[in-house]
Amino acid sequence: MDLKSIHRVYFIGIGGIGMSALARYFRFINLPVAGYDKTKTPLTSELVETGISIHYEDNVQLIPASFQNKKSTLIVYTPAVSASHSEYQYFQNNGFVIKKRSEVLGLITKDSFCFAVAGTHGKTTTSCILAHLLKETGTPLTAFLGGISEDFYSNFLLEGTEYSVVEADEFDRSFLRLTPNVACITSMDADHLDIYGDAQALTNSFIDFTKRIKPGGTLFVRQGLPLEGITYGIEDDSDYCIHSITIEQGAYVFDLVAPNIALKGVRFAKPGRHNLLNGLVAFAMAIEAGSPPEHLARALGTFKGVQRRFSYKIHTPAFVFIDDYAHHPTEIDAVFDAIEEMHPNKKVLAVFQPHLFTRTRDFGNEFAKSLSKFDSVLLLEIYPARETPISGIDSDWLLRKMTNSSKKVVKKEAILAEIKAQNPDLLVTMGAGDIGLEIEKIKNELTYANELE
Repeated sequence: MDLKSIHRVYFIGIGGIGMSALARYFRFINLPVAGYDKTKTPLTSELVETGISIHYEDNVQLIPASFQNKKSTLIVYTPAVSASHSEYQYFQNNGFVIKKRSEVLGLITKDSFCFAVAGTHGKTTTSCILAHLLKETGTPLTAFLGGISEDFYSNFLLEGTEYSVVEADEFDRSFLRLTPNVACITSMDADHLDIYGDAQALTNSFIDFTKRIKPGGTLFVRQGLPLEGITYGIEDDSDYCIHSITIEQGAYVFDLVAPNIALKGVRFAKPGRHNLLNGLVAFAMAIEAGSPPEHLARALGTFKGVQRRFSYKIHTPAFVFIDDYAHHPTEIDAVFDAIEEMHPNKKVLAVFQPHLFTRTRDFGNEFAKSLSKFDSVLLLEIYPARETPISGIDSDWLLRKMTNSSKKVVKKEAILAEIKAQNPDLLVTMGAGDIGLEIEKIKNELTYANELE
């Protein structure tokens, strides 16, 4: 398909973080854009403000008439949308060009120098750091991100078309549509077993992804992964390596060593060794664009972060509130370790919303072990996303596996009362579902309560 023949674009599931970045791109190049999503959110409201028409009912009658010309309209859908979706079926039955989000992303970026960030954890933070570094060093790039960068308040950046930055998503094997020049793999922990069946099939898919790298391209892999590539790590023998870490005013200060590079006193302000690794591989990838190491090191120090990735919502001597997207046991462990390192000896309350019945079932014991590290846990009901309930799998089932002395399943409307009753030193909210829509309400209420004391 030639994108030049497309005159308008319709999205099924336009409110998703990856879909909305694509929608912003087509709007940016002045194509008419419209779409459907099941829920109105702050993100869909932002899209509407740019002139995009969105409706929230699966109803063919609500598709704007101008988007019903199959010769000039591209239909983009997310794999999270069911094949029984009536609008999807309408477009399919009437001969429209229908593409998955990943296919369109591959078409847009294939003629650019493409940086692709893959891994079961860390994709969004790494790609946002990389986009920030390239932007700060004047690289002409387009970035499609899986989160809202706190540096440019968007999941989309267009500073040119010579280079591109994309997340290489393993879900539904989407990353096999990409042909990057430079790629990294941050992790390959078992996940999406509803798609892959077992961990080996997931690993095989990552191996297939490495074969998508263009001839002469470069692959970076975290030290310890069973893949051949340029390695990166902390206090080891990696090709790109961080040494002599100290913490100063809540930020990491370290030395960075790589082939023909030796930098001292580099700063990075995002807590967590996992984020430090994300920053390191973003630095390594940016070197491949010809960016000067010293400039990149300075830019690392100015990276602000990504919304819902260890984001400080309240940070005072008396009380700390952190929000994170963590929805896998490995990610919860990383959040816990970062809290322990940056905020030792605090009484911590974790509020967690499990995401997907299958993920909760497949990793129930691992979730219980990770959550049991916290002093106290409030569990919300499982966020189903694209799934239907599984008999016997719910938050009460998970709670019974946990060993915390303080643990409880709560409704969303009861969160605030429970937080106030427990009066923790540090509150952390975690999950990939709609818990994110509660964060500002919690922050505002707790800020107000603290001001009254």
